[in-house]
Amino acid sequence: MSELIVEHLSKTFATRGEPLIVLRDASLSLGAGENAAILGPSGSGKSTLLFIIGTLDAPSGGSVRLNGTDPFSLDEAQLAEFRNHTIGFVFQDHYLLPQLTVLENVLIPAMADGAPSREAVERAKYLLGRVGLSERRDHRPAELSGGERQRAGVARALLLKPALVLADEPTGNLDRKSAAAVGELLIEMQREERTMLLVVTHSLELASRFGRRYEIDDGVLKHNDQ
Repeated sequence: MSELIVEHLSKTFATRGEPLIVLRDASLSLGAGENAAILGPSGSGKSTLLFIIGTLDAPSGGSVRLNGTDPFSLDEAQLAEFRNHTIGFVFQDHYLLPQLTVLENVLIPAMADGAPSREAVERAKYLLGRVGLSERRDHRPAELSGGERQRAGVARALLLKPALVLADEPTGNLDRKSAAAVGELLIEMQREERTMLLVVTHSLELASRFGRRYEIDDGVLKHNDQ
């Protein structure tokens, strides 16, 4: 069974003066099919926490275990493979490659091991259908609306059936209607795929849709289900 356990994470950056403490003793856990939102103002440490959980940055202290594995004990090649197959990412900026079609962009995670398999191509087409982009899969990103580009990003994140999906302000660049649609789609797809979903956001409206809510301020993470 999928499981995320984060215990006593801290992150400190060296400066010319006093060390800059970004995270202080942050802990949380998720199981298969569960989701959680982390709220907090800019500079509170929420994106840093997400990047550490996503193995894009290393903690100064504490531990992360995903499906029983400590990713920070892996060498660089092992970590890259673990991240690609176990974690899906949805960013505020979609990061779709402009020269590729929507379908080719969704297939990018499968290209790390060479040409994508027939099964990967069929899954990409299925996911694009689920996010409402079947008719747009041969378009370039510039031909899509902001909401459509973000939906393509959701499909890409789910391609390899990751145990965990991390979303960093996934609705931050969208108008209210598109933001609501993308937020609903994220949760719907997460439940359908039985993956874990962790989102950091400024949006109280988006956070209210999640089963568990946390707040982070000045690097301190607190559980808040109100």
